Amino acid sequence: MTTSLKKLLLGEQGLVVIFAAAFLVVSLTVPNFLTERNMLGLLQSVVTIGLVACTMMFCLASRDFDLSVGSTVAFSGMVAVMASNATGSIVLGLLAALACGTAVGMANGVVIARFRINALITTLATMQIVRGFALIASDGRAVGINDPVFYQLSLSKFLSVPTPIWVMAFFFVVFGFLLNRTVFGKNTLAIGGNPEASRLAGVDVARMRIWIFALQGLVCAVAGILLASRITSGQPNAATGLELSVISACVLGGVSLAGGRATMTGVVVGVLIMGIAENVMNLLNIQAFYQYVVRGLILLIAVLLDNLRSVAGRPRG
Repeated sequence: MTTSLKKLLLGEQGLVVIFAAAFLVVSLTVPNFLTERNMLGLLQSVVTIGLVACTMMFCLASRDFDLSVGSTVAFSGMVAVMASNATGSIVLGLLAALACGTAVGMANGVVIARFRINALITTLATMQIVRGFALIASDGRAVGINDPVFYQLSLSKFLSVPTPIWVMAFFFVVFGFLLNRTVFGKNTLAIGGNPEASRLAGVDVARMRIWIFALQGLVCAVAGILLASRITSGQPNAATGLELSVISACVLGGVSLAGGRATMTGVVVGVLIMGIAENVMNLLNIQAFYQYVVRGLILLIAVLLDNLRSVAGRPRG
């Protein structure tokens, strides 16, 4: 394989080409895949992963990661439902959920950036703590939604497309702009590339990391609200394993685990690959047991690709 071909296949353009080819093959070989109903269902199924991937991209690009996202999504959904039921106001419930999600993210950021605790240990601890809070608050049971208007957050449509899909697309655009066109995005990539050089250049690295985790918590809250609306209840065990799917999607999309490299286009493609893989398995009636194997293989392939990209991008000498 020539060097130029290798660069194409491992680069962002190569990822899009591979995705387009795979999409074409699946469209021609899997019955009912390319129907409007299935396409909308596929996009609906990746809303949670897609939203959380927007900010996980920033965490990974800055050499951090967050294992607590699944617990934060479940906890925020629980808070939204319980606060709405208790106050009789959906708006207050949503604000409470957004505040709690942001607080969890900010707590992660402060512990990691100010107290210099490893992100793996910190977010692993937070994952357990926040999931525990969700279980304690609900006594381990699902909490039903009292106000049917809450359902409209996920059931409503605009131009025949469900609202959550529009929300996901909006977040893709906003965080893509944030990454590529703002000082915040450039500083994030700089920190991931070389934290010490960024600090010497005047970037407040600790403050940036706290902001990134706070954004992660806020977006998890949005995802939790939409998920609770879609499943018509607050579920303390919702979004279990979400963190692995989100990290897989980001790394598949070219976000480097070593930091310093990320593109929004790549993340979108990675999210769609995850969604298509699960959708095809469902259409082909593949048992859920085998789907775990496939998800694991996708994660392994994602890490392998990240390693190959790092090797390809390393200067020779």
